[in-house]
Amino acid sequence: MSVFIATLAIAAASAQSPATDWPQWRGPDRSGVSRETGLLREWPRSGPALGWSAQQLGAGYGSVAVAGSRVFVQGMKNRQSTVTSLDRDSGKQVWSTSLGSAQENGQGSGPRGTPTVDGDRVYVLTENGDLVCLMAADGKVVWRRNILREFAGRNINWLVSESPLVDGDRLIVTPGGRNAGMAALDKMTGATLWVAKELSDEAGYASPIAGDVQGVRTIMTFTGNAGVGVRAADGKLMWRYARAANNTANITTPVYSNGKVFFTSAYGTGGALLALQAKGQDVTAHEIYFTRDMQNHHGGVVLVDGYLYGFNNSILTCLEFETGKVLWRDRSVGKGAVAYADGHLYVLSENNVVGLVEASPKGYREKGRFTIADQGWPSWAHPAVSGGRLYIRNQNVLASYDVRAR
Repeated sequence: MSVFIATLAIAAASAQSPATDWPQWRGPDRSGVSRETGLLREWPRSGPALGWSAQQLGAGYGSVAVAGSRVFVQGMKNRQSTVTSLDRDSGKQVWSTSLGSAQENGQGSGPRGTPTVDGDRVYVLTENGDLVCLMAADGKVVWRRNILREFAGRNINWLVSESPLVDGDRLIVTPGGRNAGMAALDKMTGATLWVAKELSDEAGYASPIAGDVQGVRTIMTFTGNAGVGVRAADGKLMWRYARAANNTANITTPVYSNGKVFFTSAYGTGGALLALQAKGQDVTAHEIYFTRDMQNHHGGVVLVDGYLYGFNNSILTCLEFETGKVLWRDRSVGKGAVAYADGHLYVLSENNVVGLVEASPKGYREKGRFTIADQGWPSWAHPAVSGGRLYIRNQNVLASYDVRAR
């Protein structure tokens, strides 16, 4: 009965403010964009007020999911890959569940993914390939599979980093196995629905997105070798684009809008905008432009009112989405990650500086910055904005800042 009541409480809290949730990687629709308004237009010299700080979350680079009254985050504790649920108002731990052995790595140990919250369930993919469905109320495991072992994939140099995608009844992951570069599972049972038999690419470090292309539901992601589009209904590989990929690490989640998708990677590569065209139940892709002016490493890009914002290596850059034209560049806080809410970019540098920047093609205008404590590794976790709060995770520590306008 207590679990049932807790589940109802989570659902009720979520129903009261669905627009303020950030329930998965890069927010409600995986675009890095929050729909919230009524946020601070600039920050005081010391930064926004700290609401709470949660410690001992474990090592890792993943961001947070915020849904209803809870915050969910992954971390490595006692050599176990875990997921922890916190109270959204206080930051106090509600539950923590171990999911299996963690992985250590020379570039930082522990999980890289962000939990995906869907209704009363949470889906988590660990750095070791363990895919687990849990109850959001209490962390009880519903089902689990290991996508590397079961789909003949292998772990990549800097470990599995994707966050699973819920698309309707499907849960999408990219095992990177031979003839199983992508797979769809039944989200309720974990049963395999399809595998992308024409896709044998090694997994990249990106996470998939879904979009409707003139009526054809399409799953798009950045594998270890190319940007790809797979038909959501049955896993058919419809198009593959390799020019924006590099041979080291393809990390950035693609950005899709109005029949066009943008891919970008660093290591001397760049970005490309593709036009997607449906014919029957197939989709083709062709290049509109390729640019060297957006070589995004890990921090993602956001699309706001026709303009892309993201770090071209270490330079924050504004590009016109349709043409690739550079509008401005600025060193800002240094190479990092970006999210958007209420007219502003929230940027977090890998060197522990958080900044607020006006999202305008007219030029760079900074509205405040502050520093966070160095945890010994680059601060690569993406910022999240939800319910008037800015969430900054840096390894073992998660801080919630009040960014509501007074």
